[in-house]
Amino acid sequence: MTDSTLAALEPDSLEGDIRRADGDDDGRPPVDGGTWYAASSQGEALVYEVPPGALADAAYLATDFLLDGPDTAMFRLALSDGEATFTLLYGVVPNCEGRVRLPLDALDQHRSALEREGAWCKPMIRGDRVDPADVERIELALVSDPGDGVRWRQSPLSVTDDEPPRLTDPALPEGPLLDEFGQATFREWEGRTESETELTERLREQRDAADEHALAAASAGSDELDDWGGRTDREFTATGFFRTHYSGGRWWLVTPDGHPFWSAGLDVVSPNVATRYDGIEAALGWLPDEDGRFADAFEHWDESGEYVDYLVANLIRAFGPDDWRDVWAETALGRLRELGFNTVGNWSDWEAASEAGVPYVRPLEVDFPGTPMVFRDFPDVYHDSFPVDAADVAAQLESTVGDPAMVGYFLGNEPDWRAGSEPVAVAMLHSTESCATRRQLADWLADRYGLGAEASDSGAESLAETWEMDVTLDDVREGAWDRDLTAAAHSDLERFSSCMVDRLYGVLAEACHEVDPDHLNLGNRLVDVPADWILEGMEGHVDVLTCNCYRNRLPAEYATVSETVGAPILVGEFHFGAPDVGLPFPSLQPVATQAARGAAYRYYVEHAAAQPWCVGTHYFTMYDESALGRFDGENMNIGFFDVCHRPYEPLADAARETHGRLYALANEAVDPCDDAPAYLTSR
Repeated sequence: MTDSTLAALEPDSLEGDIRRADGDDDGRPPVDGGTWYAASSQGEALVYEVPPGALADAAYLATDFLLDGPDTAMFRLALSDGEATFTLLYGVVPNCEGRVRLPLDALDQHRSALEREGAWCKPMIRGDRVDPADVERIELALVSDPGDGVRWRQSPLSVTDDEPPRLTDPALPEGPLLDEFGQATFREWEGRTESETELTERLREQRDAADEHALAAASAGSDELDDWGGRTDREFTATGFFRTHYSGGRWWLVTPDGHPFWSAGLDVVSPNVATRYDGIEAALGWLPDEDGRFADAFEHWDESGEYVDYLVANLIRAFGPDDWRDVWAETALGRLRELGFNTVGNWSDWEAASEAGVPYVRPLEVDFPGTPMVFRDFPDVYHDSFPVDAADVAAQLESTVGDPAMVGYFLGNEPDWRAGSEPVAVAMLHSTESCATRRQLADWLADRYGLGAEASDSGAESLAETWEMDVTLDDVREGAWDRDLTAAAHSDLERFSSCMVDRLYGVLAEACHEVDPDHLNLGNRLVDVPADWILEGMEGHVDVLTCNCYRNRLPAEYATVSETVGAPILVGEFHFGAPDVGLPFPSLQPVATQAARGAAYRYYVEHAAAQPWCVGTHYFTMYDESALGRFDGENMNIGFFDVCHRPYEPLADAARETHGRLYALANEAVDPCDDAPAYLTSR
């Protein structure tokens, strides 16, 4: 692989039922020195025993692979020192050679992900901080549900003292992986688009039906719903903007006209099924002429690759290079109305929604260019530049001030700092030797224990006694940190982590309210059930708490979460996918069939609508992802439509039925659907 290889590690043992397997390479070995392995269940692993200090002078671990069959598989590369374990989770595109490249400096947890490279997809960093010099065991385990089993070829695990080269000319044993419409070539399924004629006829029929859908929806709801989708049989104070209301033990959103509103939203209502193809150009069966009529289908991101969008190319085929976007917007909004959605969700073409008067949410670009980071993407919130950067974030709202169609705005999405295993103040000590927030922490400790910020001598003795460890306030204030924490120290740092979150969202909320006092602050889109120290810091700083929740149904803990924060909960993301169509990976919450997707949607949304603390669910996303992978490699069956704009009818039927029951569910007039499908093992 490289002249800088220090060692090539072979597995010392195989755990579980994993076995070495025979492989037919047709005389073309795509993985140099590789061995075929087969696994039948999650958790089966290759185990490498590492001699003490073997990684001390190393820079990278690397291995080449080739996955057989039509399905994406997920793996976990875990490095352990005997107590703590660093984890790298990643996916593998089938039938395409790829290369894992793990920089060992990532073991300090200063980042949450690595960049996707070809068939190596969505490398996510989890687990604990580990010193490479202390690694004594490496495991490479299968973590996805293999179905009929997983078979792959893999080279020895290379330990290098320099960066291995990227793999830029991968073997493709079965040839190109996408056809001219962006569909997978390595799978067969009912509903595949077979010709350009079929594609264009479908799209033109959907365009022609768009106005009919809009008129039918407006007529059907004219006696029951206001222009925004709120229920007219009950009235609250109208303010001209969306707001929240709590009465009778229940939270509501309220429309600008003063009627209760439960937000059924769809994320990424945008012509966007981009395929990242840099490094794997040969995997494309057709790449249009970038300088011709398909120019709009291309994007080039300086730091994250080359992209072609086959959904856009398909729309151009049907409507031409000049009209495709306007026709898409009319068609998409018409389809949303026909499906019963009343909100255009995050990462959407919200400008089109605003123009059409459809309720929408919008994300703010939360960036702090003048403020240093103290851990991953958490800013130095006590730095003098932070309020200035926060004001710049808030300035984005100037473009939508006064728009009654806007429900509210998001202050980011799934921040990297929450994905660590430690409270952010603990991570800051290890990651940042000097910053304003560390100095504030020292002052906070001095005040908490009555030490006096300047009394470092008495502080040293008292803090050491309180924390039961050898430490001074000066150690906390500045300098490299490699100490293990006692329970008392960890408790204080968790409390200060809440102070950091309070400062982060307090300053942002105040800046946004100053620019736009009328629209709802929907918070940062947090993941699942956030840690208590995060929730305590957010109290009073959001109008609605948004959580992305990939489960079968919402957890009961959200009742306490809502009470802690003092706000209702909006689900920013959830989805269900199945392995029975043209995508190599079903979803984060998989079921067996398209019919089961519909049942899962009904069960999730109807249960959510029946909860008094929930004011809406937004499904992720309108379209399937690319079978070859989006920017980070995700390639899931999560859309209401595929890349050729074919709807998944069982899911569409379920959405229509559930959306017609939302207000009856919220008012406890009917019971939620309890017919949950069989769920596959989460992948």
